[in-house]
Amino acid sequence: MGILLRVSSESTSGPGASACADHLQIRSHDGLLPHRSMGRSLLSSCMTSRRRRRNAAREGGRSMPINSRIKGLRDHAPDERLALAAQSAGLAPDALSALGEEGGLGIAQADHMIENVIGTFRLPVGMATNFTIDGRDRLIPMVTEEPSVVAAASNAARMAREHGGFTTSYTGDVMIAQIQVVDATDPHSSRFALLEARDELLALANEQDPTLVSLGGGAFDVSVRVVPTRAGTQIIVHLHVDVRDAMGANAVNTMAEAIAPRIAQIAGARSLLRILSNKAALRLTRARGVFDAELLGGTGVVDDIVAASAFAEADSYRAATHNKGIMNGITAVVLATGNDTRAVEAGCHSHAARSGQYSALSQFEKGADSNLVGTLEVPLAVGLVGGATRAHPSARAAVQLLGVETACELASVIAAVGLAQNLAACRALVAEGIQRGHMTLHARTVAASAGAATDEIGAVAARIVADENIRVEHARGVLAELRAAEAQA
Repeated sequence: MGILLRVSSESTSGPGASACADHLQIRSHDGLLPHRSMGRSLLSSCMTSRRRRRNAAREGGRSMPINSRIKGLRDHAPDERLALAAQSAGLAPDALSALGEEGGLGIAQADHMIENVIGTFRLPVGMATNFTIDGRDRLIPMVTEEPSVVAAASNAARMAREHGGFTTSYTGDVMIAQIQVVDATDPHSSRFALLEARDELLALANEQDPTLVSLGGGAFDVSVRVVPTRAGTQIIVHLHVDVRDAMGANAVNTMAEAIAPRIAQIAGARSLLRILSNKAALRLTRARGVFDAELLGGTGVVDDIVAASAFAEADSYRAATHNKGIMNGITAVVLATGNDTRAVEAGCHSHAARSGQYSALSQFEKGADSNLVGTLEVPLAVGLVGGATRAHPSARAAVQLLGVETACELASVIAAVGLAQNLAACRALVAEGIQRGHMTLHARTVAASAGAATDEIGAVAARIVADENIRVEHARGVLAELRAAEAQA
């Protein structure tokens, strides 16, 4: 059973409107029905986000729309790429300095983020190009140690760009808090009593965060389940909270802890766990893209990708690797923007098993015009308010590069990147095989692992690729040969 809310796009306009209005849908999951006023709240949030984007474009130093098509980017040095990124994003030349050699997280800042700090750990920040998402170009910061991920996402985005890029939809900024109740004498009667106290519980929850309520968010519904467990029958109360542009964990947990004693009193029982669920079933993002058959390699490749997709849908062993390819893209952007990678990954994998069998998060089909159509649905609990997103200078720079102003926009970008990454992996698997492209791009890492200095890596990598022997042992031999030749020169 479920509710479907649609909002006409006639009342909205501007880039990205489809993500927030035309495709706005709210469905129930596991019998959890959103409140009837939720659609109006979400539409208001999306309209506000568009006003914020316009103001940011005027006041935030972005001098022109982003252009995600940057030819020859790989031929530049990292500092030149950083300058090109700022220029292409319409930002001031120093706007992305936190991503450069001298920027990033300092030890003093790190010491305020976690406990027992002894240092910082840096990973590469790549930039994926060619992305058009909901009619707007985006340059995508991706933090990953894995070669080929950034290049593959960029190439897949180029194939989708021919047909308008990616379109997305979003069910809203809703998180669920769970309050566990144990030792109830009459759990079914207690469930009814708790539902009768809905308004009282919502008011108590919203007293904990008046700022969130003033922004149009806050707790808006309560659902109650009676759950048989091996430790006896338990009552599980779900508090639905619109967290707006935050990830929402702190707000939701605070509310859960505040209402737990009253819940226990009403139920005549004992409350136990009081915490959010990372199964963000009411915070789904959907992405869709059409990939050009000719650029993919022909209709035969399209047919093979469809067959590979069906394999992942039917077989959990394949689905695990299929979804890992999706998470290569998703996690890289989540990490770059300072969001919680573990929460997002837990939610996505939970969603993959929602039918009772672990399955693919995406599907690929052959369209009427023989192009490949890809779709992806994932729960994405990400935000732009609080946490490392604000505390980490590199995360702030990554968000500025993206040009997103709301959690809705950020989630849309992340889902599109996940779909692009998935398509790239599937295409490689059904065509030349995953190792050919991956190992070619991995050659520089192999050269560095073999001990090559910065000015030697290029020559060693080129040689081991030409020799079709991309192994550390061979790279060491090539490096020794090059150094011997240089010593004799």
